Amino acid sequence: MLAQANRVIRPDEFRAVVRRGRRSSTASAVYHRLERSGTEPLRFGFIASRAIGNAVQRNTWRRRLRAVGRELVDAGSTGADVVVRGRPGCADLSYRELRAELLTALGQSSRIPS
Repeated sequence: MLAQANRVIRPDEFRAVVRRGRRSSTASAVYHRLERSGTEPLRFGFIASRAIGNAVQRNTWRRRLRAVGRELVDAGSTGADVVVRGRPGCADLSYRELRAELLTALGQSSRIPS
């Protein structure tokens, strides 16, 4: 679970990250990253529409990504807001696939142990 300090919660924060952040996309998700001061905590937000699947699938997808986010926070990553928008089919990915995709999209693969 991510602490409240590591979550993007307010709608205006989501909008700012999506509009001004650097975007990268894969077949299963779109990743938006907005750089912040290096001393501020890394924060995550997730957008899961019904196109992803039913409530169980959406919640499983979010739970897995929160776990990856927690790994990044525990490894000492700071200074960015990240919003992940799921695409149809993303709920079918395993934890390892989601983790690899998120780390690659954020350019963090070398900083986090397997």
